[in-house]
Amino acid sequence: MSENDANARFLRESIVEPSSIARARAHAVELGAAPVSAAVGSQLAVLAAATNARSIVEIGTGAGVSGLWLLRGAPQAVLTSIDNEPEHLAAARQAFADARVPATRARFISGRAADVLPRMNESSYDVVLVDADAENVIEYVEHGLRLARAGGIVLVPRVLAGGRVADPVQRDAVTSAYRSLIQETQESAAVLATVSMSGEGLLQLIRIAEA
Repeated sequence: MSENDANARFLRESIVEPSSIARARAHAVELGAAPVSAAVGSQLAVLAAATNARSIVEIGTGAGVSGLWLLRGAPQAVLTSIDNEPEHLAAARQAFADARVPATRARFISGRAADVLPRMNESSYDVVLVDADAENVIEYVEHGLRLARAGGIVLVPRVLAGGRVADPVQRDAVTSAYRSLIQETQESAAVLATVSMSGEGLLQLIRIAEA
């Protein structure tokens, strides 16, 4: 086992996931909702706390795993979660209820993100999580940066695409979109960008205030 593999395994096994999130994860797996890993979830919590988030948008509800992690870091925030799968939204509502998240802290919107996002207020959110329809990730990140306030953060999990992004031979649409997103944001003057390799990878973008 390489040093990187050993480090990744140690970190993965060291994370203690709250029982409410672990239950939501089990339900997500049953539904095929592909929740973020605990390694990425713990990062979401830290980043939400670090930004002192009060208003969060989540594109892709899953079964509530990522939303619970975000609110773990920012328990006073209001989370708006968008998904077009009614079953996933119902599972998330139940997961939030089981975790005793007040109903006033979560708003669930049923619909296609491409239809919902243009109607949302720009420069109004502290954190935007983009975790839906990987083939449309660049479009969703553009919306996310529009919605984020100056100094706000846009987060994109799974951005390493299971190692495919690093392999130049891989040229499928999703891999190419993630690769382009990483390259373009690294070169952009509008954001500060970095990628965490923990878990399945997490792209972090801070929107820079316009001069």
